[in-house]
Amino acid sequence: MWGRKSSAPQGRAGLAERRRRSRHRGLIALNILLGIISGVLVWGLQQSAVRIARVDVYSAGPSFAEYAKRAMQGSYFGIIPRDSIFFFPASGIRSTILAEHPDLAAVSIFRNGLTSISIKTNDRAPIARWCGLSPSGPDVDEYCYLFDASGVIFSAALATSTTINTFRLYAPLEGDTLEPLRATLANAEKLPATFDFARQLDTLGSPVTRVVLRGDEVDDYLVSGTRVTYVLAHEQEAFTALVSGRANFNLADGSIDYIDLRFDGKVYVKKVVGSRE
Repeated sequence: MWGRKSSAPQGRAGLAERRRRSRHRGLIALNILLGIISGVLVWGLQQSAVRIARVDVYSAGPSFAEYAKRAMQGSYFGIIPRDSIFFFPASGIRSTILAEHPDLAAVSIFRNGLTSISIKTNDRAPIARWCGLSPSGPDVDEYCYLFDASGVIFSAALATSTTINTFRLYAPLEGDTLEPLRATLANAEKLPATFDFARQLDTLGSPVTRVVLRGDEVDDYLVSGTRVTYVLAHEQEAFTALVSGRANFNLADGSIDYIDLRFDGKVYVKKVVGSRE
């Protein structure tokens, strides 16, 4: 009894070895299975049934399809085709089109089934013409640009260009830039109220031809020759004061040189020399 050796340690060692071999065989089987699945997926992605064969374009010329076709050439890592309906470079196509066409506000890309995509573009709406920091002389032919509701300058203005507002805007740009195209107007978020005020002036007898932003002040020049000055972002107060004193002046007949509305509740009027009181 005292001389018999225990077999328990050997039994435990054998059990651990069998478990290790079982785990090893399991890992091998899992890797084989993953390899088979990966191979099937790669093979499946190569099939024409899931590769983009047609690009439809809406709201723009058919040439926009070429941006997509160029972006979808080749493959990722030499394995996955770039024209796969599941992995085509939508963001790259979108950013390329927007970079080359600043007149576009947005580009949307949709899947149509498994072999087709659609591209839809939205143009920027031209709010008015931006013609620099300040008006040029009467004999100078100004070079102007178009800008949208967010204040982004997106295109040179042509003689045939139409805008929502007929007046011209003179205002600084954001940042230190010398190239207007793709730049943003300073105080862009305040421009809607500024333009509303300019349109309200039309109801008092004379349309606005130029809107000039100078720091925190605005000059509106009327067809009649009158200049109306007020503080930026105080349009409501300025118009209320203007309406309250309209019995004392005429904005349509050219008798007023300028009206100053920069002081709360007060209207300062300078008449043209020689005009009838």
